[in-house]
Amino acid sequence: MGHAWVFPGQGSQSVGMGRELAECEPLARTVFEEMDAVLGFPLSRIVFEGPEEELVATRNQQPALLATCIAYLRVLEARGELPEPTVVAGHSLGEYTALVAVGSLELADALRIVRRRGELMEMYGEGGMLAVIGLERERLAAIAAEAGVELANENAPNQLTLSGRNEALDYAANLARAAGAKRVVHLPVNAAFHSSLMRPVAEALARDLATVPIRPPRAPLIACSDARILADPEELRRELVVQIPTPVRWVDVVRRATDLGIRTFWEIGPGQVLSGLIRRIAPEATTYTAEQLVQNRARSVASVDHTKGD
Repeated sequence: MGHAWVFPGQGSQSVGMGRELAECEPLARTVFEEMDAVLGFPLSRIVFEGPEEELVATRNQQPALLATCIAYLRVLEARGELPEPTVVAGHSLGEYTALVAVGSLELADALRIVRRRGELMEMYGEGGMLAVIGLERERLAAIAAEAGVELANENAPNQLTLSGRNEALDYAANLARAAGAKRVVHLPVNAAFHSSLMRPVAEALARDLATVPIRPPRAPLIACSDARILADPEELRRELVVQIPTPVRWVDVVRRATDLGIRTFWEIGPGQVLSGLIRRIAPEATTYTAEQLVQNRARSVASVDHTKGD
């Protein structure tokens, strides 16, 4: 039975994430200190204290999430609580974290490049995104074509997103509701992520990525753009560019993992967004979250300390 490490993308953040971990674990604190040093300003203060509007800014959110995930990873690895992965995967931004986790990217390089990625997304960003729950992919694809928007993330069966210009998204929302969608929500993002409108970001970031060293990973990556198994450094570099204007095919990623014999998924980072999606895609799979593992250990230690006190 194999194991997959999976890493979340934007949307899993919250003010205060990783703060308690950094206060209690020197390994975690070192990660946040490195982030601040690499970026040249105390982003950790925004992560731990807010304000939320600063944390959710794409240029801050991306390095903040990456650092928080790696802080959890370093602590759990040091405790011996993570089995070696058969494969890794990441939801969009999470691919960078995954490549740090398996030794393909240095943490400092990844922090710099995702900060740049966020800046470019803010610079070129236009349009928005729409989450649609309760419609089959084929039906929503027809609605997207009629409205002039694009299918973006395929997060779970009947849970998809559309990307495009705002007026076209409004039209698509009306069509989806008329078609019987259970829920249609405009997402709080400032750009049409994972659509052709992101091509200028991909082209600009490709130039930056060309100078970043990428080494063979100790476990391969299942690409979020097409669920291919990647281990060649140049293929990984191309994936980091291709995924920007391409839909995230998370359903295909999870199914590819289960086809490979993966039965256990470890979500390494704040929250449990991916674990929820995985349970919908592969109900037979077992999922663990980093937060659960850390909290269980903390409760165990507290119980021992209490017993000693008695």
